[in-house]
Amino acid sequence: MTEPVSIAPAPSRKKLLIGSAAALGVAAVALVVFVLPAEYGIDPTGAGAALGLTKLAEPGLSEEQIRGARRTGVLTLSDQPTQREDWADEWQVTLRPYEGIELKYTLDQGAAIDFEWEATDTVEYDLHSHPFEGGTELTESYAVDDGQRMQGRYVAPFTGLHGWYWQNRNLEDLTVTLRAAGPIGGSTVFEMGSPTERPLSPPE
Repeated sequence: MTEPVSIAPAPSRKKLLIGSAAALGVAAVALVVFVLPAEYGIDPTGAGAALGLTKLAEPGLSEEQIRGARRTGVLTLSDQPTQREDWADEWQVTLRPYEGIELKYTLDQGAAIDFEWEATDTVEYDLHSHPFEGGTELTESYAVDDGQRMQGRYVAPFTGLHGWYWQNRNLEDLTVTLRAAGPIGGSTVFEMGSPTERPLSPPE
């Protein structure tokens, strides 16, 4: 004889309502904290500015972009991947939907680095820098766009921190891989507004 198959009881209406309310709550938080600041520059909680999400939503040229546009000889882009194997650093990060992160290299004035980065999906990016003397108030931005890769040469216009901010505006995770070579003095990752020093990690 076959044994009777036990059937799990259907979830109660109360549990369904609680689950639906929780899902709506998470969606509402994501809308207010991530989507509105990133897409429309609306930041009622201030979290968008703290996370750097409002930067890419600003219409027209920002003050950082205007300052960067006045520079010459800073950024030279290439259509082809950089043909070199002696990279000084390789760094990889996976970004969840609407998550952003920043990596900066410490460079002396005039230091030139070759770089390339690629992402597994389209990602928003901002290549920018700021001097040690003057800080973030003197930030200059040289390339704000979206894409899946970027390669070329960067020459530091001043001694300070120089690098990229990436933000994933997709509904799936994506991975960014960065390689750089040149007289790099150090590396700092900024996540959720907090800086973390990291050692350079040449590819194996």
